[in-house]
Amino acid sequence: MNLLNVKDLHTSFFTPAGEVKAVNGLSFSLDEGKVLGIVGESGSGKSVTAYSILQILTSPGRIVSGSIQLRGEELVGKTDEEMRKIRGNKISIIFQDPMTSLNPTFTIGNQLREAILLHTSRNREQAHARAVEMLKLVGISEPEKRMHQYAYELSGGMRQRVMIAMALACEPDILIADEPTTALDVTIQAQILELMLKLQKELGMAIIMITHDMGVIASVCDEVIVMYAGSVCERGTTDAIFYHPKHEYTKGLMRSIPDMNDDDKTRLVPITGTPIDLLHVPPGCPFAPRCDRAMKICLKEKPKEYWVGHDHLSACWMNVREGRCFTERPDEGVAE
Repeated sequence: MNLLNVKDLHTSFFTPAGEVKAVNGLSFSLDEGKVLGIVGESGSGKSVTAYSILQILTSPGRIVSGSIQLRGEELVGKTDEEMRKIRGNKISIIFQDPMTSLNPTFTIGNQLREAILLHTSRNREQAHARAVEMLKLVGISEPEKRMHQYAYELSGGMRQRVMIAMALACEPDILIADEPTTALDVTIQAQILELMLKLQKELGMAIIMITHDMGVIASVCDEVIVMYAGSVCERGTTDAIFYHPKHEYTKGLMRSIPDMNDDDKTRLVPITGTPIDLLHVPPGCPFAPRCDRAMKICLKEKPKEYWVGHDHLSACWMNVREGRCFTERPDEGVAE
């Protein structure tokens, strides 16, 4: 069952230099209990998508058009007071840097209790018990002691666990994880991802995992959206994206991943050039200026999304040229 539906979302930042189209026509759906990964370089529109869903965009950013529906309820156009009942309660977010997300002047316990008191009917004593319970759930030792500590007294991994506890305290339907492991070392990163998947299965919630790390996507996601310059390049199941990439940008991301089992010491192939200026988005495919296989039509006309497999869509003119795309969803047995 569809839990979240985003349709033709356009989010822009209106600066003195002009309109920055951070999200440009994004559409996707999220089913209950699923993990959706959104991947792309910095500036591709991943975080702005999350902030648009929660409507926590700061000026001069705003949703220009589009629809965001949670269980059929339209969120675009709701007042800030109405959205407060949804944020933290039905949709929670884990921000990228826990040190700047947690208030350094309040204890961990104070911040956890505040979130629980704000979004539930629990009294102060019940909120305290729930906060301690959540700290135990995310694997923090001596939770009663941690309740009286401040953010700077905890390690990076502990702070991230606190953020997860805070996000899950009200048992949301959707958890948005905005690069939750970026500031952590590899060992702690693995622990945090394992913890999130464990809690996801126990609580039955859906997760939107936002990251630029293809390894994270491969290990936790059911479906993947690849974004570039605010638009979707490719989408599909994790297996389809990793084993049968059909967009040149996705292929570039895959080529830049080091293979620890490669005995030939093959050099990594970086994507040349720099991301486009979102103030001056080209009329064609936004990746064309950096694409080694770009054709004339790539520079002039933006490609539509075509089916390239049963659970796989891509917006690349190369698929049209090579005749491996479909206007309608093909049968499951069709090879990619």
